[in-house]
Amino acid sequence: MTMQLLAGASAAEEAQPATSPIAYVIQHVAFEGPGTLHGVLTELGYEVRVRLAGLDPLHLSALADGALLAVLGGPIGVAETATYPFLHEEKRLIRKWLELDRPLLGICLGAQLIAEAMGATVETLRSPEIGYAPLTLTQAGARSVLAPLAHLSVLHWHGDHASLPPGARRLAQTPATPVQAFASGEHVLGLQFHIEADHAAIEEWLIGHAVELRSAGVDPGVIRVQASEYGPALSSAGRAVLRAWLRRLPSLPSGLAPLPAVGAVNRGR
Repeated sequence: MTMQLLAGASAAEEAQPATSPIAYVIQHVAFEGPGTLHGVLTELGYEVRVRLAGLDPLHLSALADGALLAVLGGPIGVAETATYPFLHEEKRLIRKWLELDRPLLGICLGAQLIAEAMGATVETLRSPEIGYAPLTLTQAGARSVLAPLAHLSVLHWHGDHASLPPGARRLAQTPATPVQAFASGEHVLGLQFHIEADHAAIEEWLIGHAVELRSAGVDPGVIRVQASEYGPALSSAGRAVLRAWLRRLPSLPSGLAPLPAVGAVNRGR
């Protein structure tokens, strides 16, 4: 991942009006970036702007020009607002995005945050689900954009899981996690698993999550082998899923109505 991708809002971004629809990506961990999602968004004509949770402003007015919001994963829980005060601001942003019916994608922690904002509960698993393993698509899932993932192993890396949000469609499950994916309308998609992760960079995950892996009794060598075996097919199918979802989104308006002005957010400092 390049330093340019990790950087927050730049002066150039602020000075030049966007000529393409803007996709904001909220990133919680340095090595869990947008991965293949970045390439697909660029391919389909989006300008991708990464915002680092806890460092960059996530209040509504800072992202008012966004046509799409993607919220990535991270090793914290949705309830840890006292420890990580930025979650208050991030949750407000997600709730407003839902109210405005703008396209919203959540992966892992991002899916849990969206599910909670929609009225679901988020709970801790008895043991973390880590490693490559297949999904079981529901009937709705088999007819959805997730169809390319049928019979494939995807990357799981989570210790919490969310219930099905009211009014949402359950698309996939595993024995440990009844709601591995959900959708609401055509514009909201939550994925508990990772289709965006670059299998060629799995070593970053194995190093960054070393403590979690030891605690869960997971051998990094097993995941390393799995990434080599299952990663290429998942990368191709993951891109197909993301393209299909993005292409189903309602036509982008020529101009977005501005978000209501909000005051400064107290970060607890």
